Amino acid sequence: MGYRLMRLIFCGTPRFAIPTLQELLAAGHAVELVVTQPDRVRGRDHDPAPPPVKLLAGEAGLPVVQPEKIKNNPDFRSRLEAIRPDAIIVVAYGRIIPQWMLHLPRLGNLNLHASLLPKYRGAAPIQWAVANGESLTGATTMRIDEGLDTGDILLQRELAIEPDQTAEQLFPLLAKSGASLMIETLEGLEAGSIKPVRQDDAAASLAPILQREDALVDFARPASEIYNRWRGFQPWPGAYTFFRGRKLTLHRLQPATQMAAQIHPGQLMVDRDRLFVAAGADTWLELLEIQLEGKKRMPVADFLRGTAPHKHESLGVTLPSSS
Repeated sequence: MGYRLMRLIFCGTPRFAIPTLQELLAAGHAVELVVTQPDRVRGRDHDPAPPPVKLLAGEAGLPVVQPEKIKNNPDFRSRLEAIRPDAIIVVAYGRIIPQWMLHLPRLGNLNLHASLLPKYRGAAPIQWAVANGESLTGATTMRIDEGLDTGDILLQRELAIEPDQTAEQLFPLLAKSGASLMIETLEGLEAGSIKPVRQDDAAASLAPILQREDALVDFARPASEIYNRWRGFQPWPGAYTFFRGRKLTLHRLQPATQMAAQIHPGQLMVDRDRLFVAAGADTWLELLEIQLEGKKRMPVADFLRGTAPHKHESLGVTLPSSS
């Protein structure tokens, strides 16, 4: 080992953070404390579920804390100060790091962000990169400052986005790539070989947290845009529209070759056991797997056997009443 092993605090919550914690442990670093979000109620049983990072920390025998608040928490602050960490590693923790934490370690608070900063600052960088049709993304390690993903860039590694790749498929690839990048960052900082680079705020773009409404399909968009948004919003919030006043979830779809002349976006066309919908700019989508509200998920061929659209019938026209 060509560099000194470090005393670290690790802050992370979801599965995306797990590879980085695993790499830190495999490299021999001393993770003195794992900080993660409190257990949250998930699913229908209403039982609190531990975050994935907590489960891994437990398996590794690491101490874990799950504070509800960290900015004004004297007990939490005292515990971190007593550790005197070389660095605090932050990966998808889900909380804003307070100023007292920023100044605690000698190497700072080091964050792994799943984009090529300054592009896609925010909570959902992987999803929005895919949804916007990007062909390239990557991982960035940065030193956290008081802003939102505005800290100095330490290292970056590019990763191609395949044309049919979904955000769900991209997550584990970026998590793994970013984990090894964090190890390289620690090595480089200790060796003095990394020269932090200020971000160009003029080149920044935002990746805000996803909302359920983002999944509502606007068929006035070209088919390629709708397809990219569907790819980006997997597994949540997905894509949906309305059919005869009922919610229709679009589980799988793809752009289609030029079809017959359109009447308007959203228009449906049936070709034997295949279903197509018109989109903007004279483009078409083929629906492959769908789920009508109150029904099970099914291939389009099965849907058509039970529900045959009328000629010129459309999607997304008749919305259910809000009352």
